[in-house]
Amino acid sequence: MNVVVTGGTGVLGTAVARAFLDRGATVHVPEFGASIPSGWSLAAHPNVRVSVGVDLTQPEAVAAFYDSVDTLDASVHCAGGFVWANIADTELQRMWAMNAQTAFLCSQAAVARFRKGGGGGRIVNVASRQALMPRMGSGTVPYTMSKAAVAALTAALAEEVLAEGILVNAVAPAILDTPTNRASMPDANFDEWTSVDAVAKVMVWLGSPDNPVASGAVLPVFGAGS
Repeated sequence: MNVVVTGGTGVLGTAVARAFLDRGATVHVPEFGASIPSGWSLAAHPNVRVSVGVDLTQPEAVAAFYDSVDTLDASVHCAGGFVWANIADTELQRMWAMNAQTAFLCSQAAVARFRKGGGGGRIVNVASRQALMPRMGSGTVPYTMSKAAVAALTAALAEEVLAEGILVNAVAPAILDTPTNRASMPDANFDEWTSVDAVAKVMVWLGSPDNPVASGAVLPVFGAGS
């Protein structure tokens, strides 16, 4: 398998990339920075291909990156971000670009690449619990809006390309158990948070041939404590 994992050097993206690598896949990672982040655990893996200086909010950059992938079987979109911002704040443009715009542009480019290959493919997006339960987005309105757009993109695109053998799904995590989240919420009960590796396993299943028919789903991956 040849798999694109956007946000592949982040915590969730690294877990997803590692899980695909364990299955023998070649993983292609677009990196915004001018170099691979120092200390990234997968940097030396022989089946990892990193392209640096790729801005996933720019259509031309996204198209060029996907054109550089010889064959494509799955595109998994972990790129995104989160900011605490309510209706009085000005984070909508930033949240929209990081979450909704990157997911749209990468999905668009992946569909074009699948069509060129003629063999179908898999797309996996990352929505959020707030996208499925918008009332929980109180205090994070721009983030919630952007992730709700990802959920809508997933459902609409799945219907549009299903006849071509392209399956489009998303996961909707609650709070992920990451070092950044632990640092920003030190008094939380970490046992209630969702394991990154557990979410990665679901995403890899959705993006692999093990998933023969599921499409259009936005799967809650909240964890038992949520």
